Amino acid sequence: MALTLYGAPLSPFVRKIRIQLAEQNIAYELKPIPPRGQPDWYFDISPLGRIPAIQDGDVKLADSAVIAQYLHESRGGQSLYGNTAEQAARVRWLEKYADYELAPHSTFALFFQRVVAPNYGEEPDQDMIQAALEHHLPRLLNYLETELGNSLYFLGEQFSLADIAVCTQLINMAHAGELIDEYRWPGLSSLLSRVSSRSSVSALLPAEHQMVAKLTGRI
Repeated sequence: MALTLYGAPLSPFVRKIRIQLAEQNIAYELKPIPPRGQPDWYFDISPLGRIPAIQDGDVKLADSAVIAQYLHESRGGQSLYGNTAEQAARVRWLEKYADYELAPHSTFALFFQRVVAPNYGEEPDQDMIQAALEHHLPRLLNYLETELGNSLYFLGEQFSLADIAVCTQLINMAHAGELIDEYRWPGLSSLLSRVSSRSSVSALLPAEHQMVAKLTGRI
């Protein structure tokens, strides 16, 4: 039986797992679950109601970092955590940084306020948006630019979950109309282009662009 992934396609955390599943050639079925108003049965799989969650036979897991680790350890294949303990630790740190430091501003401030909130009948919080753009994101992106340096990826020439975790947040920024300034953060801008060109990512983006266009009333 194929693994089942629960979540909303525009969630960066769901996208992270979808990219990993494609990179590891793992078959799965995506069952849409909204970030709000989840059905009661879903809490048996994700006790806090958050997305994503997976069911793999009798295994039920929530939290994208936990799911990513499980897929890595249970399915094998090409490692997205590097080849050494040091590299694995670096990947987990950057994944945590993307999930807990970058996401509150790239996704929950910019993307949610500009794209999602109006569809719930809520006015976008302009103060939150401006604080993200002017104060929070530049500092966070400066750190990531320094960590990336002149390398192709955060592990040098090796693609990893760190690149996925960071770029899935940058994709949500782009969906919200904020592209990475290629002059201010040239490494991150190139990384996003490089990662977006991978088939595991490029296969997802057309449908996402269409969903964003519908949510924002452009089509």
